[in-house]
Amino acid sequence: MRLPEAWIISVGNELLNGRIVNTNLSWLARKLTIDGYLVKAAITVRDDCNDIVWAFRTALNRGADLVISTGGLGPTFDDKTSECLSKALGRRHVVNEKALRMVEEKYRERNLPMTEHRVKMAMMPEGAEPIKNEVGTAPGILVREGEALIIVLPGVPKEMKDIFERIEPLIRERAPPLHYVSKDLVVRGVPESAAAPLIERVMKEFPVYIKSHPHGHEIRKPVLKINITASSPEEGEAERIVKAALEKLKDLLIEEGGEVEGIEDAEQGEADSSRP
Repeated sequence: MRLPEAWIISVGNELLNGRIVNTNLSWLARKLTIDGYLVKAAITVRDDCNDIVWAFRTALNRGADLVISTGGLGPTFDDKTSECLSKALGRRHVVNEKALRMVEEKYRERNLPMTEHRVKMAMMPEGAEPIKNEVGTAPGILVREGEALIIVLPGVPKEMKDIFERIEPLIRERAPPLHYVSKDLVVRGVPESAAAPLIERVMKEFPVYIKSHPHGHEIRKPVLKINITASSPEEGEAERIVKAALEKLKDLLIEEGGEVEGIEDAEQGEADSSRP
């Protein structure tokens, strides 16, 4: 079975001068692997248009089915990803009216006027589709180029994850059928900050993705709902992986003083399912 190939492009001087650790890359690589992609390559480039153009063209010329970039979507002079993607594709760089309404809404909520730099965040390759950014301001960008899908995300991790997870169903649709399993556990008495290193430990040991959702007060009455997801082409394998990871995490949380209330299938849409 041929897996679709994904390329990840990271944009930012700070990633190459050692000031910032590229956590977006590891997060996306794990997500895409679980979603059924072969992550073929990752390219990190500076905020230089020639380099950004080269990165996108290289990925497309090498037959990427999916190209995801992070960084360079903000309002400042060195945020160049959108403009340089337009050059890479040979398309006009235009104000996307739908994206402009998204940006205007964000600043209207804060009673701030639109400026040239704020309008800049609504400029995209002609024919692109904006993806709403609930956490920040700059919309994501979705572009279809031949058979390839290009998704451009902000560099701020919370914004990147928010937009990716909103567009993730489309990403999964383009991958082969997989047995996809997602389960939740609820734990009381462990702050999210204390659970974080335990979650990282389990993610290093098992090919799963884990996300915690706090529901109580971090210090006084911490309550966490923790979701664990895995996928596999083999029936039963994803279920086995998730159960093993859950048991490991449950033991660690109990050692931390937590009270685990139980394990259940995630809500519909994330629950145990096989994608068509």
